[in-house]
Amino acid sequence: MAAMRPVSPYLAPGFYDRALAEGKHRDIVGGRWRETGTAQMECLLAEGLLPQHLLLDIGCGPLRLGHLAVPWLDPGHYWGTDASAALMRRGWEQELADRDRLPPAQLVEDADFAFPGVPAAIDYAIAFAVFTHLPPEALPRALASIHARFPGLRALLLTVFLAPEGHAGPFRQADGVVTHPDRAPRHRTQAAVEGEARAAGFRLDWRDRRLPRGQRLAVLTRV
Repeated sequence: MAAMRPVSPYLAPGFYDRALAEGKHRDIVGGRWRETGTAQMECLLAEGLLPQHLLLDIGCGPLRLGHLAVPWLDPGHYWGTDASAALMRRGWEQELADRDRLPPAQLVEDADFAFPGVPAAIDYAIAFAVFTHLPPEALPRALASIHARFPGLRALLLTVFLAPEGHAGPFRQADGVVTHPDRAPRHRTQAAVEGEARAAGFRLDWRDRRLPRGQRLAVLTRV
């Protein structure tokens, strides 16, 4: 009998250990390193991020966004979370030009969206290509936690893959990637994402910005 495919490659046993041992920390987060990191930074700037703001990078991995945001933000104003402490540490060691601007303690291992130790005063949060690779129940759980933990949040930026309502099976996105309803890369319907945002206490607005692999950008603000 064939082994079952994991619902997310990131949940497969030994995934991070193998990739890091092979020196593939950039590949873990899907490649297109420069293009995607730049797109993340541009999205945040378009929503009003300033150097004095506190930024939370959810699912930050090896600092694809962080290596751009850390030198732009005031020192100590970037926080990152990820399921793998080792992956974040590799990014901190190899991708930052000035590591003194980011204390290692501000890279927090967190697979449950509990955000332990992250200050409540976070101004902006971003979760880029995170929920496209996790089971569907992860998004409402994360949204509820974000709403409860960060009362002064100005905006949460997150990306999803969308498929038409009622579509069954795989769906080819605008950038060519094929997404699925039951495994990564995973698509959702617009109505489902909007409903989960409302249930967590957020207003959701879609942006028309074209993103790598055809992801859609949603900007959530507290109501």
